[in-house]
Amino acid sequence: MVMTGAQALVRGLEAEEVDIIFGYPGGAILPVYDALINSSIKHILVRQEQAAVHAAGGYARLRGKTGVCIATSGPGATNLVTGIANAYMDSVPVVVITGQVSTEMVGTDAFQEVDITGITHPITKHNYLVQDTKDIPRIIKEAFHIAGTGRPGPVLIDLPKNVAENECWEEIPQRINLDGYKPTIKGHPSQIKTACRIMKEARCPVIHAGGGIVGSDAASDLIKLAESIQAPVATTLMGLGAIPADHELFLGMLGIHGTTAANRAVSECDLLITIGARFDDRVTGAVGKFAPDAKIIHIDIDPAEIGKNIRVNVPIVGHVKMVLQAINNQVEKGKRSQWLARIKRLKEEAAYSYPEAGKTLTTRGVIERLSALTKGNAVVTTDVGQHQMFAAQFYRVKHPRAFLSSGGLGTMGYGFPAAVGAQLADPKALVVCITGDGSFQMSMAELATAKEHNLPVKVLVFNNNCLGLVRQLQHFYCERRYTAVNMTGNPDFVKLAQAYGVPGYRISNVEEIDQVLEEALNNGKLSIVECMIEKEELVYPTVLNGKGLDEMVISTGGYYGE
Repeated sequence: MVMTGAQALVRGLEAEEVDIIFGYPGGAILPVYDALINSSIKHILVRQEQAAVHAAGGYARLRGKTGVCIATSGPGATNLVTGIANAYMDSVPVVVITGQVSTEMVGTDAFQEVDITGITHPITKHNYLVQDTKDIPRIIKEAFHIAGTGRPGPVLIDLPKNVAENECWEEIPQRINLDGYKPTIKGHPSQIKTACRIMKEARCPVIHAGGGIVGSDAASDLIKLAESIQAPVATTLMGLGAIPADHELFLGMLGIHGTTAANRAVSECDLLITIGARFDDRVTGAVGKFAPDAKIIHIDIDPAEIGKNIRVNVPIVGHVKMVLQAINNQVEKGKRSQWLARIKRLKEEAAYSYPEAGKTLTTRGVIERLSALTKGNAVVTTDVGQHQMFAAQFYRVKHPRAFLSSGGLGTMGYGFPAAVGAQLADPKALVVCITGDGSFQMSMAELATAKEHNLPVKVLVFNNNCLGLVRQLQHFYCERRYTAVNMTGNPDFVKLAQAYGVPGYRISNVEEIDQVLEEALNNGKLSIVECMIEKEELVYPTVLNGKGLDEMVISTGGYYGE
């Protein structure tokens, strides 16, 4: 069948069962947009290209399939870069399609020409500059395979305009063969056997669960292992939801803003079983003080992550779900009553160190009530800042794929576009974006996108009129010299909501929390709730540079245990 390259690309997307694309048109990508007219694929017009990647990522993480976004050449392509890097660091499968100037103009500094494949080489699993129309069906097939297998991540396809316009006769291949790309799926049997033996011998095991649990749909396998060997579970930020927050073995998030119970348990354990996590610095604190008395089992799909940051005793490379299933088939059940009693005491004596909020409106207080009112069943997206850490600590996530946040890159402006993508992935879900006044202003133009498609996303803007987490860093590291953090030009977010024709609410005191949240959560509409927070509010516990996880600063101003 004869068609244009652009039509072949769209046909390839349809063959991959793509139903939604997030994008922004422009000259170089026009042939693809023209081909979309007769497609079953729904196009979501964002208001800035970075939002397209974040929305595609939010869609991918909630739906459990590869997201797709599209933009034109030049500034359209470069506006995607932050979102691509975000997806790369958080292992989110996204196929990114960019327009490019015609092949005869590549390298001439033509209008809106950039070397986007060169720019994104370090932050994609693979990328393509398509030079022949006949390659398009194969490249689409390969791109989705690469993005969604092994350690997931973004793949970019740069499509010159003349290649999109030329004729194509090629059919979509049924099979692909990529030399050199053979991800290890099954864990090595002897390593699995060794891991099971060490689990049996351990007196005080802890499971450290990361985003790989969620991404591989292995939550039930994780819970089965934890219950079998009676090991409490601490999660990373990306791993929240891997085990229900109300499960008796859940410790909370570990790391520099982790719970005291999680951080103490990891510091005291004699075996740490790390699954689908990569020992990033936000989790470990000072590497030399991390889990000092523990043997470490590390299970991950990416061999490059094993031994990169932390010495490992038993490395197991493989698909997390398959490895856990193999371990669950062999591991012996154990009873660890003394260890679990110790864990219970840790959770009881200092689950969190915050003083009672009293009549002061706090981020913690609002999020705790949000969690109670939604019973932990909402899909929560967050931006980056203090509100992100409060959400991780106090929103009691019950399900996998229900807590979407920017982990590795820490991208302000991520939360609201991700909420748009998540709402489109599951129109029936209650989607709540938890954001700050700084972060929200980086992507609030997407209110128009959400309104256009009648998406009932709830946006909680925690407004302390400053960049709260930067201010907190200045509090600890700059002797309270606060520079360039006050946001005195903030808009009235309630009036902003009114400008977009959507409900806007404000919470100014504790007594208003439940009434406003209940109305906003149940009105069936896109809504903004502005929460007026004092800028002096700090996130605790916090682990300062050079300190171990058991050396947390708590809200009394001292270190844990003092």
